[in-house]
Amino acid sequence: MYRSIIITLILCLLCPPLTYFAEKQETVKASFLRAGDLWLLQGDKEIQITNSKNVYEKPLWSHDGKWLVYQLSTPSEFTQNENQSEVWVYHIETQEKKKLFYDGHAPTWSPTKNVVSFNSNGILNISDFTKFYNIATGVDGYTWLPDGSGFLLSTPGVLRPDGWSSATIYTKKVNENYSDIVLFGGVEEFFQLPREIGTTKDNQLIAVYADEFEYSPSEKWISFIVSPTASWSMDSNMLCVIDRDGKNFEVLDEVIFGVGKPKWAPSTDTLAFIAGGGRIVFGFKNKDIKVREMPASGSYTPANYADLDFDWLSNEEIVASRVHEQEWNNDFAQHPRPFLVLINLKDNKQTKITSPPEGSGDYSPQFVPTINKLVWIRGKSLLERTGSLWKSNLDGSKAEKWIENVDEIVFYNEK
Repeated sequence: MYRSIIITLILCLLCPPLTYFAEKQETVKASFLRAGDLWLLQGDKEIQITNSKNVYEKPLWSHDGKWLVYQLSTPSEFTQNENQSEVWVYHIETQEKKKLFYDGHAPTWSPTKNVVSFNSNGILNISDFTKFYNIATGVDGYTWLPDGSGFLLSTPGVLRPDGWSSATIYTKKVNENYSDIVLFGGVEEFFQLPREIGTTKDNQLIAVYADEFEYSPSEKWISFIVSPTASWSMDSNMLCVIDRDGKNFEVLDEVIFGVGKPKWAPSTDTLAFIAGGGRIVFGFKNKDIKVREMPASGSYTPANYADLDFDWLSNEEIVASRVHEQEWNNDFAQHPRPFLVLINLKDNKQTKITSPPEGSGDYSPQFVPTINKLVWIRGKSLLERTGSLWKSNLDGSKAEKWIENVDEIVFYNEK
């Protein structure tokens, strides 16, 4: 009898870690795109949401994880031979799908409640799923204020007889039920960009657009990207920061849109980004991970390498998708294939943690806090996003294939 009790106690001591992992695994909740359709991942269960083959752009989670917003590319209702971007929401529990608007872009959830904002031909709107409200006109880029009380928004520069004017950033507050909104006006100027900005006198661009606004964890700083005209922006943009009072503005570095977006560290005002101009078709080169801890900075990409994407694992560690530098080749089979590298920012210790097989590369690394795992897409080319989703421990150990045929995946992480 005593022997049975001892064995039972031993088993109880051994089981909690296994049970804990199973419970943690069940908390995984993600949405992903596969062959133009929206799917839901709950634990290890895959659930198909659409059958339209025309979903595009990343789906986004509401703040409470109960809703998804996504976009469908459909034939235009008003213009022949053109497409429109429908904005839809999906409720996870009831499986309800609802179209919010026939042609909108850049849908974004409020950080505090389940309403969606979107841009339609320069008009910023809010939808509460029953009706929509016009908020502001002449809008290019925007983001919600951290407390959900309004927006930080930009209006683009215009071409005048003396050249391009620069983008202007405003704030606009909204009331709780979005009634009595003054469509024209009701804004406060936050910052007028200089007409030209750059990192040096020889590296300047016209500041026509401002977008990709992101608040730092303390909400004291805002990062954003300033772009010139559309064709020029493929080759060169400027990553900038400004304090929340709109007083201290600084150009950090040159960036492009074809690599990983700038990201703030989980809980410190430290911004990581991939610096370097020139679109990828000019070569897999001149793409260096840099970190800016206001006000210090550092670079972490070794010579003869280029970084394509990254994510924070903690305030002191980053995982990067890295390639050997190489000139562009129209034969995708000749492209360099990235591997993942773990970077410790304190001592700059860098460790290669994946070795994809020949013909495959490891792209789009993400840290998933709910399961404390690193995930990434193993595919054949940077320009061919579809691949298998892999997961591992944060040091790359115990790597295993998780899901087949994934284009993009967005995990819900409760804050």
